[in-house]
Amino acid sequence: MSVPTLPGVTVKMVTSSRISTRVLLAGDDNGVPVIFVHGNASSATFWEETMLALPSGFRGIAYDQRGYGDADRAKKIDATRGMGDWSDDLAALMDALNVQRAHLAGHSLGGAVLFHFLMEHPDRVLSVTLVDPGSPFGFGGTKDVNGTPCYDDFAGSGGGVVNPEFPKLMAAGDRGTDNPQASPRIVMNSFYWKPPFVPAREEDLLSSLLSEHVGGQEYPGDFVPSANWPNVAPGMWGPINASSPKYQKDISGLYAINPKPPVLWVRGSDDQIVADLSLFDFGGLGKLGFVPGWPGDEVFPPQPMVGQTRAVLDKYAAAGGQYQEVVIAEAGHTPFIEKPDEFNRAFHAHIGR
Repeated sequence: MSVPTLPGVTVKMVTSSRISTRVLLAGDDNGVPVIFVHGNASSATFWEETMLALPSGFRGIAYDQRGYGDADRAKKIDATRGMGDWSDDLAALMDALNVQRAHLAGHSLGGAVLFHFLMEHPDRVLSVTLVDPGSPFGFGGTKDVNGTPCYDDFAGSGGGVVNPEFPKLMAAGDRGTDNPQASPRIVMNSFYWKPPFVPAREEDLLSSLLSEHVGGQEYPGDFVPSANWPNVAPGMWGPINASSPKYQKDISGLYAINPKPPVLWVRGSDDQIVADLSLFDFGGLGKLGFVPGWPGDEVFPPQPMVGQTRAVLDKYAAAGGQYQEVVIAEAGHTPFIEKPDEFNRAFHAHIGR
């Protein structure tokens, strides 16, 4: 991948006990570590401006997750472990960088990884910042704030729910706008941020999106047929299967961790990817009439993704933790890029405490 970095960002390849990957570094070499975990169809590149804006005394670290960017392509994502591969990779990276404890910030899929990491390594976390995180119950196929699956086989989640034209165009490195339903550029500019916003680094961020590893065991992954609507259920490989509720760690373990790091939850008011009526969830698409055969709200309602996260964080607070929810107006799925001043005010106050 040849995505240029901003002045002040250092790039190096780091080999841990689990994987070799590209790591971006910024700020004070001896500062308090702040590790940034990117989401799906992106890479460490998305965090550069946020890293450079860190207050003095902090060291920004962002890395390409397994399955993305310059991470070792031979290392696949075992979806049956849910967020497990990514969580273990993060712990191994911290070991390789000699970082015992850090502030952690995760966006979208990266936020879902941090729910898992918190349950496994609470003693290594100074604070957590979740930016439009994936639901702690997984993406797709659940019907209420408790994460109840719509079907026993978790149909409606996993690799089979991805528009096959999108990864096909990604694999081809398509930078055009010929396909309004699947063009990576159109998808990015329609859903990553709220139109008409277009970031100054549009081309670099598009290159970052296109750097995701695409293939049968990569993105979007495999799937199996299902008798249940929409007739596909999760397979065993790749990031979208790993995000299925079928494979998520029991989130109730979060309430028992000790210590309980403070959590900042930031979301864009107009996010259409992680939402209670997501345009990437078959429940939402069916309800809106975009997918035929929808069995109705009783069987397969839109997944209440925001409500699920709030319900989990409320229980975390009731068990002795603490969290703050910040909603950034007129922002979509990536408020740290769309509204950096507002995001950084909340973020810097959080890690500064």
